[in-house]
Amino acid sequence: MHPDYSNNKILITHLKQGDENAYAYLMDTYHQKLCVYVKSLCRDVYLAEDIVQNIFMMVWERRQKLKDIYSLKSYLYQSVYNEFINQHRKKKNLLSLEKEYISTLNTILEEEDTNELPKLIALVKQEIQNLPPKCKSVFTLAKHEGLTYAEIAEHLGISFRTVENQMSKAFTLIREKVGDKMHAILFLLFGSRKLSRSV
Repeated sequence: MHPDYSNNKILITHLKQGDENAYAYLMDTYHQKLCVYVKSLCRDVYLAEDIVQNIFMMVWERRQKLKDIYSLKSYLYQSVYNEFINQHRKKKNLLSLEKEYISTLNTILEEEDTNELPKLIALVKQEIQNLPPKCKSVFTLAKHEGLTYAEIAEHLGISFRTVENQMSKAFTLIREKVGDKMHAILFLLFGSRKLSRSV
């Protein structure tokens, strides 16, 4: 006899036990409905599917923390809404950051002699090569590879705080040679996406 997964308490109990059939029931029951709901918020079917998928993965990974008193339906809808808000904020912050750097770049192009810009870029490249080995390794993973601080910490087997300290040190050393135009030159070299993930 199959468990009555339509019973909220039974469904949660089986999820906590790692019952994949219970998880499949949860997906079958709510996946499409949640996608429609999130799409109504963002009007982007691909983003909606990503958000819903992320939440289902989160529910499975954190299933041991589910409480019998939860209404899974309410929990799922609230979770996808919160995730949508988080994604929206990140997008707004990124757009704001890009506008700031584009403005800075325009200022540089207006202020600098056209022949001076390649020299500034070459200087930044040289200063990156001159960084201390550990500092250079962290900086390169952040800029060339576009890794987040957390990913760098895991990759190198060091703490998140160490990554922060090494990046801060790198920026300080480069800024000493290049000045306030450092970030804009890094933007030219590595692009807004990688820069925004690490600065």
